[in-house]
Amino acid sequence: MDLMNVIVLILAGFWLMLPAYLPNSAAVLFGGGTPIDFEKSWKGHRLLGDGKTWTGLIGGIAAGTALGFVQIFIALPFDDQNFWGFGVVPRAMEIVLVLAIGSLLGDLAGAFIKRRLGLERGAKAPVLDQYNFIAGAVLLSLLVFPDWFIGAFIEGEHLISLLAVLMITPLLHRGVNIIGYKKGLKKVPW
Repeated sequence: MDLMNVIVLILAGFWLMLPAYLPNSAAVLFGGGTPIDFEKSWKGHRLLGDGKTWTGLIGGIAAGTALGFVQIFIALPFDDQNFWGFGVVPRAMEIVLVLAIGSLLGDLAGAFIKRRLGLERGAKAPVLDQYNFIAGAVLLSLLVFPDWFIGAFIEGEHLISLLAVLMITPLLHRGVNIIGYKKGLKKVPW
């Protein structure tokens, strides 16, 4: 395999994971309002915290899904081998919806774990903070569309795409959080 093939696989992995990347950031923009946990506690700690709201969840999923729909229609005329796409419509639309939902379910699971550890909103939780949303998207995709995920990220040389996503995610997460912090959208830059 030559360098150009590796670069294409890296870009393909990033492209296919965009509907999972966007919801986490978009949820911050849409956030506010009623907390998902309705301010309920368990064992002395909030279930999720004030940072996880219904408007953020719905807005984040909608943003990731909308981006995925745009990607589908961009790739459709050029993708004769389904390398840059999510498959055939309407299944492709279902896949991007699952990626977006999985992303925010992973984020919610991360918040739940942080509260169980006694960590407050905004507290650092290395690894968990960087990978919770990607883990959610991967797990839900594997559960609902295993053939698509395995074909796009695991089979043969496509494993490079998954490894690239796993290596790019912490850098991307950190960069987006710094931008959000500087714009006043986040209280902490991590």
